[in-house]
Amino acid sequence: MARRSTSSSTGRPTGNPSGPRNRTPQPVRLRRRTFGDFVKAFLAFVALLLLVVGVPGALAVTVGWPLPTSAPSMDWLSQPIGVDTFLNTLTVIVWLAWAQFTACVLVEVKAALSGVGLPGRVPGAGPSQLLARQLVAALLLVGATAASFTPGLSQLGHSLEGNQKGTVATAQATPGILAQQQEQAKSTAAALAEQAGHVAAQAEHGSTAAHGATKYYRIQPPEGRHHDSLWEIAQRHLGDGRRYKEIYELNKDRVQPDGSRLSEASLIRPGWIMEMPGDAHGGELVENPDAHVSPHVQQQISDYARTGDHAQQQGGQHAGGDGATAQITVPAQRPAGHGGGTAAHAHEAAHQTSGDSSFGLPEALLGAPLLAAGLLAALGRRRRQALWQSALGAVGGRRGMEPPTPTGDAQDVQDALLVGADPEGVRLLDRSLRGLAAALAAESRHLPVVYAAWLSHGDLHLQLAQPSGNPPAPWQPGQDPTFWTLSRADAARYEDTDTAAPYPGLVSLGTMDDSRLLLNLEAVPGIVSLSGREADRAALFASVAAELATNGWSDRMTITLVGFGADLTPLAPNRLRHLDDVDALFETMEAETRQRRGALGAAGHDSVLVGRTGPAQHTRWAPHLVLLAGRPSAEDAVRLAELAADASRLGIGYLVGTDTGDLPGAAWAMEVTPEGKLLAPLLGLELDAQLLPAVQQRAVVELFVEADPEGDPDGPTNAPPFLVDISEQGRPAVYARLVGPYEIIGLDTPDGERSALLHEALALLLLHREGVHPRVLSSALWPRGVTEDVRDALLERLRGWLGTDPDGSPRLRTDATGRLVLAKTVVSDLDVLRSLYHEATQGKGVDSRAVRGRLLTDALVLVRGPLLADRAEGRYRWLTHEIIDAQLPLLVADIGLALSAFHLEKDRAEKAIEALGAALKTAAADERLWNELLRATHATGDPDRVRALAADLIARSGARGLPPRTEALLDELLPTWRDSASATG
Repeated sequence: MARRSTSSSTGRPTGNPSGPRNRTPQPVRLRRRTFGDFVKAFLAFVALLLLVVGVPGALAVTVGWPLPTSAPSMDWLSQPIGVDTFLNTLTVIVWLAWAQFTACVLVEVKAALSGVGLPGRVPGAGPSQLLARQLVAALLLVGATAASFTPGLSQLGHSLEGNQKGTVATAQATPGILAQQQEQAKSTAAALAEQAGHVAAQAEHGSTAAHGATKYYRIQPPEGRHHDSLWEIAQRHLGDGRRYKEIYELNKDRVQPDGSRLSEASLIRPGWIMEMPGDAHGGELVENPDAHVSPHVQQQISDYARTGDHAQQQGGQHAGGDGATAQITVPAQRPAGHGGGTAAHAHEAAHQTSGDSSFGLPEALLGAPLLAAGLLAALGRRRRQALWQSALGAVGGRRGMEPPTPTGDAQDVQDALLVGADPEGVRLLDRSLRGLAAALAAESRHLPVVYAAWLSHGDLHLQLAQPSGNPPAPWQPGQDPTFWTLSRADAARYEDTDTAAPYPGLVSLGTMDDSRLLLNLEAVPGIVSLSGREADRAALFASVAAELATNGWSDRMTITLVGFGADLTPLAPNRLRHLDDVDALFETMEAETRQRRGALGAAGHDSVLVGRTGPAQHTRWAPHLVLLAGRPSAEDAVRLAELAADASRLGIGYLVGTDTGDLPGAAWAMEVTPEGKLLAPLLGLELDAQLLPAVQQRAVVELFVEADPEGDPDGPTNAPPFLVDISEQGRPAVYARLVGPYEIIGLDTPDGERSALLHEALALLLLHREGVHPRVLSSALWPRGVTEDVRDALLERLRGWLGTDPDGSPRLRTDATGRLVLAKTVVSDLDVLRSLYHEATQGKGVDSRAVRGRLLTDALVLVRGPLLADRAEGRYRWLTHEIIDAQLPLLVADIGLALSAFHLEKDRAEKAIEALGAALKTAAADERLWNELLRATHATGDPDRVRALAADLIARSGARGLPPRTEALLDELLPTWRDSASATG
């Protein structure tokens, strides 16, 4: 039989098969009726006879006609109510109940015998119709297709609530990887009626099958990336994937050939046997017990057929007992000293060994290196964007060259981000995952489904949904076939690659035994539920949302926050979307689910993982992750579970909050405790949860809002945080030259061993005149961690090196918040540069042209090159967190533009060109300088110089072409420049 192309409901990959699987129909023995079947049928017949015939007969004999034989008079209303009146009234009620029950029996018998359509619903009949259905099913149990009714009979004698328990769609989970033993949700009586109607219809339809044969299906082993699921089986053999519930009910809790049981609709194993509804069709179904199967398989199916009558009566005893149970497994620990740890692990070790608590910094961010790195990188991008938009006039009002200096909780959070961030760990994780995707694509292999990633003792472990063969080098097989492992040394050899992020849905949940767990939300086969106190849930939801919105291992994604998190959207407006309620969510997700199914079908892919490595990898298949903090209603929960049934295949993930932990359709259930633990007993997890409490959440958002270039553009202009006295009387005691090669004037050179550390510490303090937290300083100098005594020893040496002022006050002090602050007598050339520009444009230079020209000229003379031009390789890595690399070129460009305008006012074009040329040495990428240079060159009146400059600009622009503003300016100053450019090209 040709390999099938029907899409899997989950899209999980499988290992490469050794060969094509045998799809020959597998026959079974016909199911024989037992003595118990006839006993049940007889009892059902007696019950129906008593209820349908015996009740009215008894009423007629004992009570007679309960209604009056003639029209009552008005005096009847004033007569006292006697025993006869009461009995007659009660008899009328019993007659009505009998009539309703009899109608239910007729409806159910008609539906069962016709085999067409669903049984009609008798108004208000609820329990009566349910009882009628069970009795009719039991009566027909001795018929040719009675096996179709055994799910209903298994509930006989149970409570009404028990009968109303239904299954909610989840996706298939591969055994041996993850457990999904969450109790299935209660569905409504209407849903049960619809399901039972299908059973009744299929029963009669099945009675017309040849010789009354019961049909079976044997779960097939994986074929490439394709594997069986109940949804797909129902789609192929019943014509509707939603009828997977019928297959589940027929086979629930029946012992399979391997000794386990089907306890979740999403957990099936190859080799299991499924009894099928009577109207099932297709070549893979088995009816003939004598053809093309081994005696061993025949015996397995025959034995399974005998369990149909009684196995489900034991369902309550075996749910979650010995079914397909698995866990998320912590990777095996490496021996101590076996290679280096990841940067993230080094960060955490540093925090643990420092021994001085957190100095008041938020512990939640100190212990979340990947989250902190993402937030810090996003904040840096936001601040750079604000700088450029301010410089280019993209926003109204000048906001100054300095971002707002945070205070209070925002300052503490910023320091915690600087200390806790592990950008190296993020970089290694991103490159490793993209490198894996590129290697698999080169081998023409699809991405395996990854449920979780562990960062553990220097290694990256990927936990796969199921074995997927050997990984590509340098990855190695892990502790079992479901783990692929990459050492840190091998990860460091990866380079940047132009490959789409393969697993953007990975998000940190917490740590266990020094291992950090990242769960792949888009691969979860159904809903992930989170229970616990509202405040604790909110902290975990905020952490998940913030990391997903800012992480460095994703390209594109959509994160929808439902009922919470409206204030989180400033973190990533392009990723985060807020919806007010569940109704809006359904409207959005139902449409997107349909669209994604259609897109996958049109592309011929089983899942988004296939498309993510294809030729359109950068334009499609981005995940959509839904975070719903509040528990949905019972009806909404069922509807949500139906949406999530096929979600993992489509790249959609759901994390839903609940008060009790009992959420319909939850594939994985977790609980966050008041002690900060994240528990998932059925997954084998007990983590220290990664949380973002409300106070830190507000502070993080404040940092982003303050850095928003569109936020309050007409607000006050920020003055530089530190202005120095630029007169002769303001000569500093210690002067450091940072703009260009690093030099220090006014201090003795420290001894050679500690000189580099002391210079780096001083540079960090000079760039942060507002103060530096001791933890920030130690994290910057020793990113892999340091002990408290080493750090304190360095601070003492730094204090001794800087010395004291003439009044005896130390030049390195500690302020009221515990931060290290330099005295005003310790100055850098960057401080002087800012002060000169500020005085020229907002101070004395505003009213005096001569003073303005002198101040601007002095400022430009100070610029000797890029910041810390001769810094040693491997040091000053903390500069990657700073925006000074963007501030300094903009400041130099502003000085050059101001000095050029100063000279052009007096028609000194050559002086203007000289000033612009000096500024371009430091700010060569600033479009404003080049445009002003064009104007100044045009002012010389020499068209040849203008043409030469235009040609130089065109050559510099390369394939990107000239910026639009520069093109417009050339059109004005040199209309023929395009002809020259075409001729040159």
